[in-house]
Amino acid sequence: MLPFQAEMIRAFTESDASFEGIFFTGVLTTGIFCRPTCSARKPLPKNVTFFASTKDALDGGFRPCKRCKPLESKDKEPEWVEQLMEAVEKDPAHRWKDQDLRNLGIEPERARRWFKANHGMTFHAYSRARRLGKAMGHMKNGQSVTETAFESGYESMAGFTEAVKRFTGRSATSAATAVRIYLTRLMTPVGPMMAGASDTSVVLLEFVDRPMLPTQLERVQKRFDCVFIPEENPVLAQLKDELSSYFEGKLTKFGVSLNFPGTDFQQKVWTALLDVPYGKTASYLDLATTIGDPKAVRAVARANGDNRIAIIIPCHRIIGSDGSLTGYGGGLHRKKKLLDLEQGIETLTLFG
Repeated sequence: MLPFQAEMIRAFTESDASFEGIFFTGVLTTGIFCRPTCSARKPLPKNVTFFASTKDALDGGFRPCKRCKPLESKDKEPEWVEQLMEAVEKDPAHRWKDQDLRNLGIEPERARRWFKANHGMTFHAYSRARRLGKAMGHMKNGQSVTETAFESGYESMAGFTEAVKRFTGRSATSAATAVRIYLTRLMTPVGPMMAGASDTSVVLLEFVDRPMLPTQLERVQKRFDCVFIPEENPVLAQLKDELSSYFEGKLTKFGVSLNFPGTDFQQKVWTALLDVPYGKTASYLDLATTIGDPKAVRAVARANGDNRIAIIIPCHRIIGSDGSLTGYGGGLHRKKKLLDLEQGIETLTLFG
C-alpha cells in the first residue's frame, strides 16, 4: 500500500508535495509523525518509518506533529481566505487595493503568497480575473461592451478593452462570444487537481504538479477556441461531489458529462478507457486489441498519456502486460493509490 522506501525517503527529504496524502512519516527519535512536506528539520533516514494513514501512525504510538498538523486538512482554505473569497464574490467589480485587505485584518503580502502558492497568481491578479470573468458573462448574455465596462468598475472603455485583451488575448467583442471554460482547483487525497468545464461538460481534470498541465491547458484552448474563467459552475460542482463519493469508495461510475475532442485515434482510445471496469485493470495490448489495432501498442500508450481528464477517463487502470505499474503522468505512487482504492484496499476522504 506504500511506495518504495527509497522513494518515500526522497519525497520526505525534498518535501515533495505530490506525495501529500500518500504516506506519513514517523520519526523514531521523537515519537511524532509528519506530512511529507513538513518544514521541520529532517531526521536521518535511519530514524524514520512510514505509514499509509494517520490512523496507522496513531495506532503505532506516534503523536501528530504540531508544526505540519497531519490530522488537519492541509489544503482546506484558512478562515481569512474564505472571508476574502466571500468578499470578492459579493462584489466582483470591486477594484481591490492593499488597504482594503488591511481593513479586513489581512496582510497584503500574506494574501499574495497564499494565492500564488494555491492558484498560481497573486490575489490582485485573481480579483482582476474574477472581475473580467464576470464581465464577459454579462456580455455573453447580451449586455453591451460599454455598459459592461462601466458596471465592472472600469473608468474608461480603453482600460476595459486593454484588460480583456491582456486576460484573454482577444478583443472585448470577440471575448464576449467565445466559449467559456471555467477553471477551479480541487483538493483530493492524492493531491490538488485543476478542473475545467464548459457550461455542459468537464473538459479537463489534471494534477496541478504535472509538468504537462500547461500543455493540456493550451490544447483545451486550441480545441475549444475558448477563454478561461476562474470560477466554479454547476458542472464543476457536480464533479466535486462525484469525486468526493469516489474517494470515499461509494461511487464506481461517474455521471458528469465529458467532452474530450482529439484525433480520431485518441478518441477511440479514450472511449475504450471508459469501458475498463472499476476495480479491474487492462494492458496496453488489451486496449489496442479493443480498438481493433493490436499492433498499435505504442500509439495507444501515447494516447493514454495525452488523456486530459484523469481518474474519470481511467488511464490509471492500464498496466504493463507483466502486471507492473507503468507510465502514469500523475506519478506511479498516485496510480497505485487509485488502484488500491478501487480494489477495496483503501478508503480515502476528500480534503477541503
